[in-house]
Parts: sequence; structure tokens; C-alpha cells
Amino acid sequence: MPTDRRQTLGQFLRTQREKLSPSQAGLLVVPHRRRTPGLRREEAAQLCGISTTWYTWLEQGRDVTCSPSTLSRIATALKMSATERRYLFTLAELRDPQQIASSSATPDALLSLPGQIKSPAYLLDPLWNVLSANDPARALFTGWMHSPESNQLRYVFLNPEARVFLTDWPDRSRRLLAEFRADTAHLARTPAFQTLTSALQAESQEFLHFWQDQRVLPREGGQRSFQHPVRGVLNYEQITLTPAEHGGYKLVILTPNAVEQNSPS
Repeated sequence: MPTDRRQTLGQFLRTQREKLSPSQAGLLVVPHRRRTPGLRREEAAQLCGISTTWYTWLEQGRDVTCSPSTLSRIATALKMSATERRYLFTLAELRDPQQIASSSATPDALLSLPGQIKSPAYLLDPLWNVLSANDPARALFTGWMHSPESNQLRYVFLNPEARVFLTDWPDRSRRLLAEFRADTAHLARTPAFQTLTSALQAESQEFLHFWQDQRVLPREGGQRSFQHPVRGVLNYEQITLTPAEHGGYKLVILTPNAVEQNSPS
């Protein structure tokens, strides 16, 4: 983490600590004059279950390593609001485990989003399972969304139709896996992640080969071409949106290109 970012993180923690009184934090203190506004550093460290020295270094912006779980305890102990907590994890460049843990309960408002869009659109969960899709998306992804297989990676690597449907399958599948690895690194120790990736390594030689090269890439939009079994080659521009309050989810929208080849081949 850059020095200026560590210092900003330390200053933010100090501000949060100093505005929280011992009584608000649930501490019993003997009434006396306190020079430090709000909590002392040793009190904050005690509430978080970490050493005072390490907490002090964190506030001072020193180059110390902080795990997501430790940062989560600090945010909880300092009674941070959802916005403050999100800002803290953004500064630390870490994924909030509280957000990950709550990802299993998908709000109805998210599930209904694809149905409000005219172009093909679908919602993915943190492990890239399709949770909802609109009619244009189901008409486009017939081999995927009309099958029992909801996971995007399992469709791409295990369904023979995907190799024809994705006109650039070798490049697209390799890139898709690199994007998935980067996007789900925070889930690597979860049973669901390990079950998915272990099964794919056992069932697909291509997946195993791509997985072993350790490639990571950011998820990008851009042009997508599909060989539809009835409508022929279809060209789209893909846009991926991430809801602010549910960072693990993705709303994928495919907008038809101005010039699109629709004649069957």
C-alpha cells in the first residue's frame, strides 16, 4: 500500500477512535479527567483483540500488514457505519468479510434488475452463478440458461456447445478464468470456492491448464460475439455493473452493436 494511503487510513482510524466515548464502546471507566478525547489507543486495541503497539503503528501509517478479519474487528469495535466501514476497506484495498458473509441472501431488488432492462441482462453472484436473467438473455444463452448448470465457468468449460457459441472460445475462456481468479481471490478459502474449482480441475483439462498458469486480469467489458444456433453470429457490447452495497454481485448487460450480422451461417 502506498505511503500516502497508509497515512490516510491511519488518520481515519484515529478520527473514528477519538469520536467514540468509552461508554459508547461499552467500557466501564472510573470517572476522572481524560486527556484523550474518546477512546485511548490501548482501549481500542483491547476491544479489537490486538496489541496496542500494532494498533499504534496502524494509526501512524507504518508499513504493517492487516488482514480483512482484523480490519473487520476494528471497524466493529469503533462502531463504524456502513459507509465508514466501506471507506475503511477501500483505503486498505481489502474485501470486507462481512460483505462476503452476507452475500448468500440476495435482495429482491437485485434479482429484479435484469427484468427492467430491454437488452440481454443477467445477475451473477460472487461465484459467478446466474441468479436471474431477462427473456432476451435466456433467448441468447439457450445452451447455458436453459440447462441445469447455472455457473458460468462450468458452462464455458464443460458444455460442448460453449465452444461453438463463443466464437473466440480459446482466448475468451482463458481470459474469463483469469478474471474469475482475480475477482474471487477473497473467497479462495471458502468451501464453495474450493468445491467449484476442484471439480473443474478434475473435469476439464483446459481449466486445469489455465488454472495452473496463475494468470489474473481485471474484468472488462467490450465486444462479444456469439454463434447463435438459430440467429447466426450476434455482436454485442458488454457492460458489467457492480452494485455499491453488494460488491460481490455483477449485473451484466449486452447491448447490440449498431452493425450486427444476423443471417444464419
